Amino acid sequence: MSLEDDFETFCNSIDFELSDDMDKTIREITKKLNSKYYQLVGEEEEHMYVVGSMGRNTAVKSSSDLDLLFDLPSSVFSKYDKYESNGQSELLQNVKEALKEHYPKTKIRADGQVVVIEFTKYTVELVPGFRQSDDRFKYPDTHGGGSWKYTDPLSEQYECVSSSNKSNGAYIDFCHIIRKWKNNQGFKLGGLLIDTFVFNNFDSYDFEQDYSYDNYLELFKDVLQYISDLDDNQSYWYALGSNQRVYNKNNGKFSTKASKALSKIQNAEDNNDNMNDVLREILGNEFPESKNQKTDNNVSMALSEVFNNTEEFIENKFPVDIRYSLTIDCKVSQSGFRTFMLREFHNNYIGIKKKLEFYISEVDDSLKNSKYDILWKVRNVGKEAVRRNCIRGQIIRGDHGKPDRRTEHSNFNGKHYVECFLVKNGVCIARDRIDVPINNNF
Repeated sequence: MSLEDDFETFCNSIDFELSDDMDKTIREITKKLNSKYYQLVGEEEEHMYVVGSMGRNTAVKSSSDLDLLFDLPSSVFSKYDKYESNGQSELLQNVKEALKEHYPKTKIRADGQVVVIEFTKYTVELVPGFRQSDDRFKYPDTHGGGSWKYTDPLSEQYECVSSSNKSNGAYIDFCHIIRKWKNNQGFKLGGLLIDTFVFNNFDSYDFEQDYSYDNYLELFKDVLQYISDLDDNQSYWYALGSNQRVYNKNNGKFSTKASKALSKIQNAEDNNDNMNDVLREILGNEFPESKNQKTDNNVSMALSEVFNNTEEFIENKFPVDIRYSLTIDCKVSQSGFRTFMLREFHNNYIGIKKKLEFYISEVDDSLKNSKYDILWKVRNVGKEAVRRNCIRGQIIRGDHGKPDRRTEHSNFNGKHYVECFLVKNGVCIARDRIDVPINNNF
């Protein structure tokens, strides 16, 4: 297959389709709220809007956030607007209790501006709103004593459809591709910000481009270049369609990540390297292998046949939808030698016979009171790993009694690496990787 075919296969494979379970949930919630607030019995469609990435058709198949907006009667607004203090909070609690009647055993909470329902493998975030004459929605915000704010998801959806039509579907494809890049590299980047960045890039050349699959590599480089050129210190951007402010919640980390990804692609072009290998490293293993795929470090096929390929991939075990930041580090020690942290180490390699204590050094503030599972992956890379039949790469637990730590030792040469994953409600929500280059000459 050509790279053109591989891009088409990849884009088709990551496209999101609403599951039967999600569709059932939407209908159940709609039916319950229509019964409570409109006295409509059995109505499963009216007044409910699918919003967020799924509503804009830019979600990928691993997406685990189902964003809904229910349009309430104006009489409900009048009731809660009359409260002396934080009627917005009372409104959220009222909606929450209505849903509790239908899902008595499910964890449901009112959180700031939404009612959150935590199902296995996906989470519903429901905004109770009031449709305005200009098609915006007024919604409650409980912070600071309570206030009413506005959102305009229908304009964003319209712009996504328009952009997709003008680009022969490429706009939606690249919203998907950037999400897969973010999920594979393991950093936070909100869906609306992704859609806005891709739109701004395509709009910068007035959508006058070749949008055939054989030009997707060039388009990918263009989008990465656009993101890498963004100002890390910019606090917000204006969303496509609605022009609402979309805030930079990760201090521009996406800019550095984009620059690194772009450099890998350009280096592969300069050195005539296998581009599928590079794109799989950037976008994940769902991107197809090339027909003449080489084994690790150009190990001959004869040698590769004698080792057990024990590597596992988190994408094959859980949906991956990175929504939180995670950082791991490693304390490197050996009796008689100075102890140092691997991320602060500036030499090319560490020596053998070192004790390696990997640990979570930083986790997203919003996760600090949450329960989640911690998993690790230790991957040995190189000819020596193959010769010893020790490439490893299984998804495993941390040290006994210390799930946030994993102790290893540097035994033989190779550019090894370790990954850490946080899994909540059956979804991988955060990940990080640290390279472990080992050479016995150091």
